Amino acid sequence: MIAVILSGHGGFASGIGQAIEQIIGTQTQFKAIDFPVESTTTQLDKTMRAAVQELDSGDGIVFLTDLLGGTPFRTASLISQERDDIQVVTGTNLQMAAEMLLERDELTLNEFRDQALICGHRGITSLADEMASKAPQQQEAVEDGI
Repeated sequence: MIAVILSGHGGFASGIGQAIEQIIGTQTQFKAIDFPVESTTTQLDKTMRAAVQELDSGDGIVFLTDLLGGTPFRTASLISQERDDIQVVTGTNLQMAAEMLLERDELTLNEFRDQALICGHRGITSLADEMASKAPQQQEAVEDGI
């Protein structure tokens, strides 16, 4: 099973981790690593490396981070340069994290990375866009008498 390490600024990772547990339950081979204001890059690096060692099953590791160019992203990226079986995805949202944790058993590491981007994009929308995309379907249903 692909291991997932979620990291971000402040309490981002633990907050998403708590929401994931509420929505889909406790996840194995998953760790949320916060980067609070009082932490240092060196501390984050050490914590991330410990998580890699703890979670590594040989099936690969994906870091999900909050912000492109931020310290969690940069630190995960440097770690990923040392191994071929680590991917880094950034811009993580709850939809992406939850869906990918549920789908990771059936995917290769590269498929996981690519699917995570699709899930993340799908989770970014607005009420107006959702209503507009459903309006033609609702109109057809009324015209058809359904």
